[in-house]
Amino acid sequence: MFEIILRQKGQPDQIGKLVQGSYVVGSAPDCHIRFEVPGISSKHCQFIVAENSLKVVDLNSSNGTFVDKAKIGNEPVDVEVGSIIRIATIQIIAKGPESKPVTQQIKTPQSAPQQTKKSSAASRLEKVPILRISGVPDTARPFVQEIKKSAHIELLKRLNLKRMALSGATEEELNEKAKVTIHEILTELSVPLPRGVALDVIEKELIHEAIGLGALEDLIARDDITEIMVNGPNDVYVEHKGEIYKTDTAFADESQVQAAIERIVSPLGRRIDESSPMVDARLKDGSRVNAIIPPLSLVGPTITIRKFSSTPLQIEDLIGFDSISEPMAIFLDICVKLRKNIIISGGTGSGKTTLLNVLSNYLPNKERIVTIEDAAELQLLQDHVVRLESRPPNIEGKGEVSIRDLVRNSLRMRPDRIVIGECRGGEALDMLQAMNTGHDGSLTTIHANTPRDAMARLETLVLMAGFDLPLRAIREQIASAISIVVQVNREKDGTRKVTYISEITKMEGEVITMQDLFRFKQEGWTADNRYIVGKHVPTGSIPSFMEDIERANLNLDISIFTP
Repeated sequence: MFEIILRQKGQPDQIGKLVQGSYVVGSAPDCHIRFEVPGISSKHCQFIVAENSLKVVDLNSSNGTFVDKAKIGNEPVDVEVGSIIRIATIQIIAKGPESKPVTQQIKTPQSAPQQTKKSSAASRLEKVPILRISGVPDTARPFVQEIKKSAHIELLKRLNLKRMALSGATEEELNEKAKVTIHEILTELSVPLPRGVALDVIEKELIHEAIGLGALEDLIARDDITEIMVNGPNDVYVEHKGEIYKTDTAFADESQVQAAIERIVSPLGRRIDESSPMVDARLKDGSRVNAIIPPLSLVGPTITIRKFSSTPLQIEDLIGFDSISEPMAIFLDICVKLRKNIIISGGTGSGKTTLLNVLSNYLPNKERIVTIEDAAELQLLQDHVVRLESRPPNIEGKGEVSIRDLVRNSLRMRPDRIVIGECRGGEALDMLQAMNTGHDGSLTTIHANTPRDAMARLETLVLMAGFDLPLRAIREQIASAISIVVQVNREKDGTRKVTYISEITKMEGEVITMQDLFRFKQEGWTADNRYIVGKHVPTGSIPSFMEDIERANLNLDISIFTP
């Protein structure tokens, strides 16, 4: 709540308290704050109140609106604590948030606000660059947000979409009715828009929030955006060409963010509420979605979307991006056809699932492939594919189907290949047993920073299965089952690269022995220090299964391993 002091000639000062929202000030009967004194227009100015701030915008008044003796226009102006807003003969002093005492009510030219340690530290932080999506200027965004909030309230009064849906209206009819009603509400808008904001932009945002995914719609449609991060209604970030940007788009309020989450998870039979405030889901194109809401999230409902390209990447694309070299791609193709078990290792956002998709294209079309995932993301092009997806528990805590349950069940489905989206729990033991008992040629991903770390993490995941197995037995299982580890890293310049292709050779004592076949060698940076310069090189080691390649009549030029 924001406090103001009203000062009029011949009257004692009055303290007013404004909750968050938008207030029209003028002499008209329908104004939120009304003054019947000469010189005030019917709709003179507008206050936009947030939790700890106040903005004011002039509504083309006849005598003007002044903040600290400076006349303002139709662009929102921040009002600092202690500033004086003057309209005609009335002075309005910004006292500030109710919980914060004000030591200085009226500013003087000689005074300057004390800079706190926190603000000094914040000023040293590098600002996040802005990616223009909506075209709404930063100064006008709070004003647009208040218009959208008011329009949503009016839309709910005029239109009950849920009741129309229950009455049998089709989705097309609901969408068309919502569009017409939103257009009517905005054409009745009596408040002038700030400079640089078109009415059709606000209308488009309102329609997206009423019948779509709000601010996410335009971001999902762009192929050059790989990650979308919503931190509450006002802060929407994206990853664009490997760099983080803040966008100029926003949701009207928290309820609209929550509505977008529910529209994503409801068709999948999942839910999100206070009893289950976290959810993993997917979009229609397979993009991965994670959402978390209050009370766990302190900034409001939060959405993270790992976006997939509308056209799946091929190995030629990765070679073109310099993420992998052609000899490495040829070798991985041979390994898949030779039915070698392959683990793709990497950190969060390093491109593991993308590479898994690419390698899956090497799988023969005539084989039966079973995919197992938490949220179905893989986009296999083969004809004979069975896709399995885990299921969380219901509201009673029952009905959960885990990845491990699906791995066990897949063994009874006569699979030629098993592709596990991500190995992150006790299913690692069942996966290793399957690989060691005839189900070779399997693919999966794991979170680790190096090929050696991947082996250590695999040991930990096997122990999570609940069996007290000796480490030597676990390592023997791993050495026998896994043939190739492909390490993917997200580099400091934002690019994704295959940094190692390593072969697991055998056990020596208690240790799993490995040899690197290829690696990425960094040579420096570009002249503008923006991108890493380097190349993929062979190490000189030759795979131990060269005889298997010859017996399978697969042509592989051994010179690709020559440094």
